[in-house]
Amino acid sequence: MNENKNHQEPDAAIPTAPASPSQATALTRQLIQIDSTDPGAYEGEIGRHIASQLTAMGVEVSTDQVLPGRFNVMGRIPGETDDPALIYICHMDTVVVGDGWSVPPFSALERDGRIYGRGACDMKSGLACALSAFSEIAARAAAGQKPRHTFCFIATVDEEDFMRGVEAAIRAGWVTKDSWILDTEPTNGQIQVAHKGRTWFELTVTGATAHASTPWKGADAIASMAEIIVKIREQIAACPSHPELGSSTVTFGQINGGYRPYVVPDSCTVCIDMRLVPPTDTRAAAAIVENAIRHGETAVPGTHGAYTITGDRPYVERDNNSYLLVQLADAHKTITASEADITYFPGYTDTAVIAGLLHNHNCMSYGPGDLELAHKPDESVPIEDILRCEQVLTALANQILY
Repeated sequence: MNENKNHQEPDAAIPTAPASPSQATALTRQLIQIDSTDPGAYEGEIGRHIASQLTAMGVEVSTDQVLPGRFNVMGRIPGETDDPALIYICHMDTVVVGDGWSVPPFSALERDGRIYGRGACDMKSGLACALSAFSEIAARAAAGQKPRHTFCFIATVDEEDFMRGVEAAIRAGWVTKDSWILDTEPTNGQIQVAHKGRTWFELTVTGATAHASTPWKGADAIASMAEIIVKIREQIAACPSHPELGSSTVTFGQINGGYRPYVVPDSCTVCIDMRLVPPTDTRAAAAIVENAIRHGETAVPGTHGAYTITGDRPYVERDNNSYLLVQLADAHKTITASEADITYFPGYTDTAVIAGLLHNHNCMSYGPGDLELAHKPDESVPIEDILRCEQVLTALANQILY
């Protein structure tokens, strides 16, 4: 890992506007106009832009290279107590543009009370809200008002792929098991705390080729895989459900095998995504896969199955005694005069990685926009959502830090 506090300046074509409580909408539009697709342009330009904004606030700024040309950025305001720190963490990358857009995806078009563009809700508007709130605390600290706790803003890379950015932040010690950590993923006005686990398998079945006119002379790997898939589906459906997270699910996202219709296939590979709820964990999921492989091998003699676990993210349950949860709910009520719905996040986020790896119960999501619009053509975010979240994040920081 390389830490470097001497940053390049942002591209001169990108205007740098102050991230004040009245400027999150303008900052959202600036950030959308910077292509940070993953894969694609990646986060170099937007990372330099954010580092420059943090430097202009007069705070401590660090970068940490995670992948070639791709670095995390952290702004830090020291407090009287360093740990637990309050941390706002946001990812800089977006998914690819894709087809089907009716507006230019990097135009940040403002129309009918919404801002359109790739990353509008996932999560450049949330990043703008967090940066705006951070700038207010930076101004108070610069005026001599030292916060009770350290306050950090972290911008990560690679969240839309393998989440190597947040893993690097953990390794660098930027977050700890005691930190109070909020990401600003789109939550549609809710506070989202819990997460289903996410376990990935790559499963391969081998057999023996033969001519399709004499299939008994071979061992059909695809037929064996079909038996295995059906068995896994049956077993996952039979797993216990969870009162908040619901049921475990399985998706067979990719499959490959065979040569021609007239050849008995001697190999088949499938990639599996399991979303697991307590008490079913990766160990239990592996036992399900192993049992299914035995079933497939018996159903189609001469075939053999093997698997590797290619991803292992544990489930995260809600802790109603979480300090950050209580404080965030209070800030939401102060700004909106209503109680926030508290539920689970359907995907997996940077804070979920932190919660799962560090067993931190003060990790959650709260940000502008609706996740249903993320990753789609004509992605957009309501301006009123940006203003609400900006105010809530600012109120939260002020009530915890002063």
